[in-house]
Amino acid sequence: MKHRYLPMTEQDQKAMLEAIGISSVDELFGDIPEQVRFKGELNIKPAKSESSLMKELYKLSKRNADLKENISFLGAGVYDHYTPVIVDHVISRSEFYTAYTPYQPEISQGELQAIFEFQTMICELTGMDVANSSMYDGGTALAEAAMLACGHTKRKNIIVSSAVHPEYRDVLKTYAKGQNLNVIEVPLNDGITDLAQLKELTGEDTAAVIVQYPNFFGRIEPLKELEEVIHDHKAMFVVSSNPLSLGVLTPPGKFGADIVVGDAQPFGIPSGFGGPHCGYFAVTSKLMRKVPGRLVGQTTDDQGRRGFVLTLQAREQHIRRDKATSNICSNQALNALAASVAMTALGKKGVREMAAANIQKAHYAKKAFKEAGFTVVYDGHSFNEFVVKCNKPVKELNQKLLEKGIIGGYDLGRDYPELANHMLIAVTEQRTKEEIDMLVRELGDLHA
Repeated sequence: MKHRYLPMTEQDQKAMLEAIGISSVDELFGDIPEQVRFKGELNIKPAKSESSLMKELYKLSKRNADLKENISFLGAGVYDHYTPVIVDHVISRSEFYTAYTPYQPEISQGELQAIFEFQTMICELTGMDVANSSMYDGGTALAEAAMLACGHTKRKNIIVSSAVHPEYRDVLKTYAKGQNLNVIEVPLNDGITDLAQLKELTGEDTAAVIVQYPNFFGRIEPLKELEEVIHDHKAMFVVSSNPLSLGVLTPPGKFGADIVVGDAQPFGIPSGFGGPHCGYFAVTSKLMRKVPGRLVGQTTDDQGRRGFVLTLQAREQHIRRDKATSNICSNQALNALAASVAMTALGKKGVREMAAANIQKAHYAKKAFKEAGFTVVYDGHSFNEFVVKCNKPVKELNQKLLEKGIIGGYDLGRDYPELANHMLIAVTEQRTKEEIDMLVRELGDLHA
């Protein structure tokens, strides 16, 4: 049997105990009072052999509704996109897969160059000047953007659109509570940020206004109109954006955004159960020294050869804690590498074509739903998601769809009570005409 790890023998244990000068494992816990030690049996299954354990774990894994055996129309921040085969090949190489923080540039050139390329491609997509080496996910990137804005403007009010991802807003509120900041939500008007309400809520005490582009419902926010309102009050304009959509949409940087954040999951990162993901964070050059995390820069050595190093590291690990921009101490470097490889493999033309395919297929699906008698809510310009009104609970419909091998859309009633029985459907380039028609047909039968 091939071992996935090296088991410890009794001889190994005895040798280690002798090396530290004790005779038994119990002696290791000698400082813990007897009365607080656990004396019973843990409520876990008895140990199994490796072969028996592998069989049990495999059976458990088969209970997952994976994307190899099911057709997915579930989006809401995590999407089923094409991943070039080369991505897994590169990130599985030991020098990347087992790498830690590249503090020693002389032995970390591959890792540093990969991060540098990631930063460069994020800047090209977003239209911004500088991007950091990535963050944990889109939600923490958005919250860090709000913290940066409050620190920069010395103001305490953060205005966020209700069309921003609900989980992102929850993360923002958690960050804001610890900093004694105020989070104010702007209501919606036909699925996009209510401009009139934004004008009323934005004032001299507003640090930042945060919108999503495309927003949580798939709609395209009017960034030009929003920017004028925001900058009139000298607040900072923060945009959370799906990076794939920027293959065809005008980048937020072109509309005067101060900070652009998001999640690189659409590029080479599988839609795992909750992660891990890769957040990106891009800013204008004037905010370069306030960016959380770290940046990789390009330089030359004493012989004139190109090399890469960590340049700006304004974290509490490197400078005085009270001067740190954030307590973010790491990043999802392997996922940033996956995104870099995916973007490189696709190229500019490939990213553009992939993004266009999302729009075209989502448009076809919307039309098909209308022809089948469904109401498509917020029917305007969108990227790859749209909202369909159902006449039954979405949870019930999704259970029935799963029996047919279809992972249905997101139940909007979970986060928006007024949208009970409304389904957010995502149509990516992976979906075929036959699969879209099948979804419309099956949902139509369930409605009948």
